[in-house]
Amino acid sequence: MARKYWLLKTEPSSFSIDDLAAAEDQTTYWDGVRNYQARNFLRDEFQVGDRVLYYHSACEEPAVVGTAIVVREGYPDHTAWDRRSDHYDAKSPAENPRWYMVDIRLEKKFPLPVTLAAIRQIDELAEMPLRRKGNRLSVQPVTKNEFETVVKLSKKPAGHGSR
Repeated sequence: MARKYWLLKTEPSSFSIDDLAAAEDQTTYWDGVRNYQARNFLRDEFQVGDRVLYYHSACEEPAVVGTAIVVREGYPDHTAWDRRSDHYDAKSPAENPRWYMVDIRLEKKFPLPVTLAAIRQIDELAEMPLRRKGNRLSVQPVTKNEFETVVKLSKKPAGHGSR
């Protein structure tokens, strides 16, 4: 199966790329997704080896801050069953799970974050779901070209990436 490319949003105050870098084996499960479309991506489409753009949202300057790789395909999100978890969902029993997650491992922290403002200036990124007004989905597909373009932008000083 062909490799796919994704963008995962996280609030840095919740789980930043530095938290991922500090995790055991720089690996974590991507839990807490409570949107059906995003859940379907995690459950049905993520594959081991898929590449991920790691995006900090709900912060002063939203930006892609690095990349990760999928190391475990979709499986039931156990936080939905934990009454102490912020992600608890009484309507998601273990015998019929509603929510799913994947495991990711840090691939690279960018030397320069690629800000949403910069992404909005790049013609090759015009079709990214991230650029669509009102798109708040925390799990988004991206194309290989979009992924590679963002990675290239992470190597350029601010102001030198727009075309």
